[in-house]
Amino acid sequence: MTVTIYDVAREAGVSMATVSRVVNNNPNVKPQTRKKVFEAIERLGYRPNAVARGLASKKTTTVGVVIPDISNAIFAEVARGIEDIANMYHYNIILCNADKKKDKEIRVVNTLLEKQVDGLLFMGGVVTDEHIQAFRTSTVPIVLCATTDENNTMPAVDIDHEKAAFDAVQLLIANGHRRIAMISGTLQDPANGYARYQGYRKALEQAGIPVTDELVRIGNYRYESGIEATKYFLELGERPTAIFAATDEMAIGAIHTIQDKGLIVPDDVSVISVDNSRISSMVRPLLTTVAQPMYDIGAVSMRLLTKLMNKENVEQAKYVLPHEIIKRNSVAHVK
Repeated sequence: MTVTIYDVAREAGVSMATVSRVVNNNPNVKPQTRKKVFEAIERLGYRPNAVARGLASKKTTTVGVVIPDISNAIFAEVARGIEDIANMYHYNIILCNADKKKDKEIRVVNTLLEKQVDGLLFMGGVVTDEHIQAFRTSTVPIVLCATTDENNTMPAVDIDHEKAAFDAVQLLIANGHRRIAMISGTLQDPANGYARYQGYRKALEQAGIPVTDELVRIGNYRYESGIEATKYFLELGERPTAIFAATDEMAIGAIHTIQDKGLIVPDDVSVISVDNSRISSMVRPLLTTVAQPMYDIGAVSMRLLTKLMNKENVEQAKYVLPHEIIKRNSVAHVK
């Protein structure tokens, strides 16, 4: 049969209120009494009922996290940052994969809210009006993590994606490249897609280099779409001397395709990207990329959420964290 708080109290020879104080780490319990209660808990195999505790305190000490692609190493790093800070502040995490599908994202958000989480972190691509509507029905705080909404109405932690792309393309230009292709994400994605495309355009325009449609292909952030886009670029009458990919995965697809064609990276075609995921240092040549502080994005998002959940003073609700270019071996100077 299920062991109850009453059983523990009887075994330890104390009141149920004393057991409750011990379980909830209340400091107003004598060390000897605390020891007796813990010994009784261990003997009986008691597990506190989180649902009952949540009903009593109106808090479940649980945070819901919506992740767009659990197989993507980038989001795994964000999740590590979230979990470390959650543990520090004694919160548990419910992690839900949404497959970058709007309907599933909204369904998962509603399911987590129904489970009475104390707060929610949303990692996704496009934050639509339907998302915002779902967020508005929430009675608990929600923070956007590694994404933002178009009108900046939600608390959010991210990088400046446009500037990150601008800096990457500017590095290629500084190395003498003029015919620069881009493998973009979907332009409906305001951060990883549209903002990075805008950074690409602005860098070219600032350098007086024409932006041509034939040098832009839309991918889906995955390795295979990097392969397909690069095959197209290499078949052009005048192939690009450099490729900027919106993600490391697409960039590695580009590198492998260039090599499969008997060409050399970076001597024949340079490649650069954004992310600095672990795989960027596993490919050969090592990939030059713009590093997002993914762990920090997760950690800062969770800390912001803890402040909102505990109604602490929040000086700002939107944080833009710095990025940096990690120079490796995939970019060469055009002779």
